[in-house]
Amino acid sequence: MSFFASFTKKSKLDAAVKKADKARKKEGSEADQLLKEVYQDYSDVLTGDPVRAATLYHWGVTLLNQAKTKTPSESINIYRNAIAKFSFCMTLDPNYLAAAMDAGVACMDLARARGVGSTDELYEMAKRQFEKANSIQAGVATFNLACVYGIHGDNENCLAALKIAKDKGSLPEDADILADPDLDSIKNQAWFKEFMASLVDDRRLAEEKKLAAKAAEEEAKKPKEKTEFDPYKPQKKKVEEKKNEPEANETATTAADETKAPPKKAAKKVSKSPNADESLSIEANDSDESVD
Repeated sequence: MSFFASFTKKSKLDAAVKKADKARKKEGSEADQLLKEVYQDYSDVLTGDPVRAATLYHWGVTLLNQAKTKTPSESINIYRNAIAKFSFCMTLDPNYLAAAMDAGVACMDLARARGVGSTDELYEMAKRQFEKANSIQAGVATFNLACVYGIHGDNENCLAALKIAKDKGSLPEDADILADPDLDSIKNQAWFKEFMASLVDDRRLAEEKKLAAKAAEEEAKKPKEKTEFDPYKPQKKKVEEKKNEPEANETATTAADETKAPPKKAAKKVSKSPNADESLSIEANDSDESVD
């Protein structure tokens, strides 16, 4: 934080302290209104210090991990300390997503360590933290909410949360879901088994679609026969026409020669009767007689 920002926050804090002193001298609604403004001023002073917020978050995570290694009785105070660190972190940075998530986890772990029932306030605190996380990033803590609903035996809301977590891609692996102790009370129910089976079917269908898309992509990459017209490339039809040109020319030449030749005279037909010679002979004889 810069020196100027630090000085500004210090000034705002001093003003809030003076306002708090003034509120103590007032009564009723006037005092409540002043105190409401004081609390907001305190929050503004704390908000916006990223280094302190990150430090508090990591401090809380370290405590959370330490608590998991202890016996239930030894872990109780450590869990409480971790929750306090996460809460303070979110006071500095209300949109610190990881702090909201881990605060909810710490509340549920503390509830198990204390052995309290499903109606204990710790589970409600955890639910609020997970809802806060979802408000920062939709769906990120929906599976955690499903666990809370599972503990409460709220089958309808548990299934709805599981489906949303599936759609948002925030579901753990199947083995982790089945191993989660918060879902022990619902694991043998028919609707839960159907949901788990649907995860397997959906992955199979997704894999089939992926393989089909890959096959289509590979098919599209194969070279295809070009059909575009290329004016500089002889077309198949023209080549065939050229092959037939000599035969066509020969036919045309023959036809031309026949046209130029003089037409042949048709032979006269003479009908020759069977008695033609005999008639001629008689005529000749007659002529000879008349001369004598």
